[in-house]
Parts: sequence; structure tokens; C-alpha cells
Amino acid sequence: MKSIRDIIELHLVTEKSTRMKEIDNYYVFRVNRKSNKQEVKEAVEKAFAVKVAAVRTMTMPGKPKRLGRFEGRTPAWKKAIVKLKKGEHIADFDNV
Repeated sequence: MKSIRDIIELHLVTEKSTRMKEIDNYYVFRVNRKSNKQEVKEAVEKAFAVKVAAVRTMTMPGKPKRLGRFEGRTPAWKKAIVKLKKGEHIADFDNV
């Protein structure tokens, strides 16, 4: 079984994710590429002691990058958008 730290890698803070949190109670996380929706749901519920209503996941493709004459790509990663049930919130991210 995977631990919570293996599934949830990072809380994403962008203008769009902040707006989503304030209006619709969505939280955005960068998660392990091999984790599925059920694992993400269980990890968020255990880590933050909240009830999750829905989880949406998407794989974000890597972007081409250059360093001088050398070309490469950044690795692909997975994003999870987690909607909490009405009245729930994650207190750790209220000040962000």
C-alpha cells in the first residue's frame, strides 16, 4: 500500500486554483503519475481529515526546453482536482 506522501506530492497554488478554492471548494494537487482517483481520494481524506465529494485527474504533458544548443523535455506529471463536500475546508491552505 502506498503512503500519503507517495501519492500527494505538492499542493498547487496558482491564480486559477485559488479562485477555484474560494468559489467552488476545489483544491489542486500534483500527484504521483501511477496513482488513481480512489487512492487520491483516500490520501486527501486521511491527510487533512475532510470528506471528498469528487476527484478529477489529468496527465499534464512535458514541455520542450532548451539550454543553449541542447534540447530536451520536462517530464510529464499528473494533476488532481479535488472537490470537498459542502462545509468542509482544509485549514492548512487558508492563508495561501
